[in-house]
Amino acid sequence: MFSKLFRKNQKTSPFIYAPINGEILSIEDVPDPVFNQKMMGEGVAIIPIDGNVASPIDGKVIQVAPTKHAIGIETDDGTEILIHIGLETVALKGEGFDVKVNVGDSISVGQLLLTYNLQLIKEQAKSDMLIMVITNSQTDTHKYEMSLDKVARMGETVVMKVTTK
Repeated sequence: MFSKLFRKNQKTSPFIYAPINGEILSIEDVPDPVFNQKMMGEGVAIIPIDGNVASPIDGKVIQVAPTKHAIGIETDDGTEILIHIGLETVALKGEGFDVKVNVGDSISVGQLLLTYNLQLIKEQAKSDMLIMVITNSQTDTHKYEMSLDKVARMGETVVMKVTTK
């Protein structure tokens, strides 16, 4: 079934890994309709236990929010992933966030993208959840299957499997 995904010349991994340590939840559990109704795309949420965020895929940084609470990345096959820290964190105007990458940087699974003050987010944001969505999931040629794992280990736990539709 996965034979096409594991060809030696395949450039993109069929897996999306956890970008942070914590508890894995369904995107439907995010207390925001933009995410839980999948308006932004398929995805997963993680309740973090620390403030270290790593790349879930090999690819390139395509966006860093001016408020540092979100990073957009893209795989070689065009899959676009948004990593969004917390809800209503724009209001912090970058306070508590330290971005380690720049737009255009090549990144690999497990590479540190940013660190943030988790306690500050817990105190000042609506939610401290990390939300990861595939922003072009409704228009691309892939199917995304969420892992049954409940514990996320940054750069190690597969949170989604990617297959061709």
